[in-house]
Amino acid sequence: MAAFAPLPLTSPSLHPVVQFSPLAFSSKVLYDPSSPCLSVGSIRPARQKFTSQTNPRSLIILGAATKRAKTPAEEDWKVKRELLLQKRVRSVDANEALRLQKENNFVILDVRPEAEFKEGHPPGAINVQIYRLIKEWTAWDIARRAAFAFFGIFSGTEENPEFLQSVESKIAKDAKIIVACSSGGTMKPTQNLPEGQQSRSLIAAYLLVLNGYTNVFHLEGGLYNWFKEGLPVDSEE
Repeated sequence: MAAFAPLPLTSPSLHPVVQFSPLAFSSKVLYDPSSPCLSVGSIRPARQKFTSQTNPRSLIILGAATKRAKTPAEEDWKVKRELLLQKRVRSVDANEALRLQKENNFVILDVRPEAEFKEGHPPGAINVQIYRLIKEWTAWDIARRAAFAFFGIFSGTEENPEFLQSVESKIAKDAKIIVACSSGGTMKPTQNLPEGQQSRSLIAAYLLVLNGYTNVFHLEGGLYNWFKEGLPVDSEE
């Protein structure tokens, strides 16, 4: 009787969009990145005639690729985005943000780390970092630092537990706020990102509207575009 080679399944971690069917027995996976289909064909030894003594039920199975399931982080962002849209949080570009700041007394809330803020920020902006450098030295914090260092990141950050308290001490809840970070993110859907792209400023905007702030805007394109447009910048260095 002919011997069959073991099934060389490709690791799902390398191709997360591919989900293998339990029906694929004694078979070989043929993965073509350019094709939306996964081809599963039976294996025949070289120069071996396919007779009734081999597997008479061997088939070629064509299955459409299954849509990748959302990660917990993506599901969490979906919930945040829905609330932002429900609360009518509006996105503005850098030039409009500058106009609103000058003509309508909008406050620019810069949620980047303090060190980045000091390097350069819009004049009059208020800094409350939504993430901060890990401060404590407990066993858990040391382990987190080591995990960041493994990936070459030597300034690990954590959520700032005092974010809302700090914002409330500096900005009234009825103030008109434009939340800004480095990249900005977006709530606009695209073909590749149907839920848009989350960012620190959008997460901060979510926390603000969730806690009673009623006039929250978001800087589309982030401070990267502000600097790129050559708009006014202050620094503390």
